[in-house]
Amino acid sequence: MNTRAWIVFLDESGVSLLPQIRRTYAPRGRTPLLRHRLNWKRASMAGALGYHSTDPDRGARLCFHLKPGSYDTTALIEVLEQMKVFYRGERVVLVWDGLSAHWSRAMRAYVAEQDWLTLERLPAYAPQLNPVELLWSSLKKRELANLAGDHLADVADATEQGIHRIHHNPQLPW
Repeated sequence: MNTRAWIVFLDESGVSLLPQIRRTYAPRGRTPLLRHRLNWKRASMAGALGYHSTDPDRGARLCFHLKPGSYDTTALIEVLEQMKVFYRGERVVLVWDGLSAHWSRAMRAYVAEQDWLTLERLPAYAPQLNPVELLWSSLKKRELANLAGDHLADVADATEQGIHRIHHNPQLPW
């Protein structure tokens, strides 16, 4: 492994029109009601949080991708292509979980052709080792909490606002 590389943690998560129900405050005797359409439309988001291995002053870098539906190997290869541009061809050690799309034959063939990318696998059942999980938690507890959008675009807008909040707070990625 090259000692001058970005260590990048990547994780996917899903959002839908079904609200993330969270505790809230209301006047005594007035239980808040959350009205929404029972709709299962879903979008998926991928977040990549990178730290430079030898120069922490370069700061954490957050890369984000949102798409309707769910991720498969082809969609994840597109995300990696965007990451390649984002990191301008610098060496990247990508750390992610054991999702089957991460380790499929097509993914391994793609990675074998990339000189900028090395893959590492997180241990099974260890989401606490991936800092992107904490970003998803922050996003779902603030921007997506009790959001009853009528359209998937409402959820996407709130998600992007949350990503901007996280990105502009220098402490959150650390």
